[in-house]
Amino acid sequence: MSGRKKVYLGVDVGSVSTNFVLLDAGRTASDGVVWKKYLRTNGAPVETLKKGLAAIEQEGKWEIQGAGTTGSGRALAGAMLNADVVKNEITAHAAAALSENPEVATIIEIGGQDSKLIILRDGVVVDFAMNTVCAAGTGSFLDQQAGRLNIPIDRFGALALQSTSPVRIAGRCTVFAESDMIHKQQLGHRTCDIVAGLCASMVRNYLSNLAKGKELKPPIFFQGGVAANVGMQRFFADTLRLPILIPRHFDVMGAIGIAQIARETLESQGKQSGFVGLDVLHSEFVNEGYVCQLCPNQCEIVEIWRDGVFLASWGSRCGRQGQYNASG
Repeated sequence: MSGRKKVYLGVDVGSVSTNFVLLDAGRTASDGVVWKKYLRTNGAPVETLKKGLAAIEQEGKWEIQGAGTTGSGRALAGAMLNADVVKNEITAHAAAALSENPEVATIIEIGGQDSKLIILRDGVVVDFAMNTVCAAGTGSFLDQQAGRLNIPIDRFGALALQSTSPVRIAGRCTVFAESDMIHKQQLGHRTCDIVAGLCASMVRNYLSNLAKGKELKPPIFFQGGVAANVGMQRFFADTLRLPILIPRHFDVMGAIGIAQIARETLESQGKQSGFVGLDVLHSEFVNEGYVCQLCPNQCEIVEIWRDGVFLASWGSRCGRQGQYNASG
């Protein structure tokens, strides 16, 4: 391992994308990103996780000192990697933002399938809100509409900035928003005005749902893949009448945060990492799901096995843990 750079691994497993980050063990999180990768999850988190690890192995120049996982698939990824820390997205995003600017007071995060609002005061999370019910204000909806309009998603925001009179789009529901956009097209409105109207409606939807009754103070960070959309940046800034700051690695802040937490946890406790290493690439993982019959709750249990060895299970509401399938 001599000559290899010591790093910490952060993995953010979401329903749309899985993000990987390697942090230089000797630098702060805000400037220590030495490698990052974005992969589409495509409904296959196990395969996507192995694909990302294979990319790290191919580089051949890293010595991973510890690992952390976050995101909706954090428990699965944590079990596969024997991660040192497994934390929710709120904690991870807040840690990454604070490493870049300790004064940050508000975090707007919009990803592929959900959106979050995090309120911080004096470096501590004091409130948060999440929207996981409707996709109307998320990156996947923007991708869908960009495809329908035959516009590359990386040009979507720039096109919105060309608008001089954005149309009003009903943005509280994906079905209504798409129908409204089609109607506006049929009326002859310019595409740039429709795209700008969609960005504006997504901002209104976000603020009316997640930010209702909350005080959004500066500095405000905009994180997640949608932060690349300059149209969304503009409408958030115009609506809030406050500057919107985009972190250097806005697209992988969750992975940065969990890698940082893994480093801090191991260093503070003086422990060796439990990370299984890149040999996990040569292991076979099997997921099994079934309804447990051990009590009247009839919980839907999901287990994960590696090379025939039980790793973990999820879904229990009665407190039993362990190899449900093997024992019953």
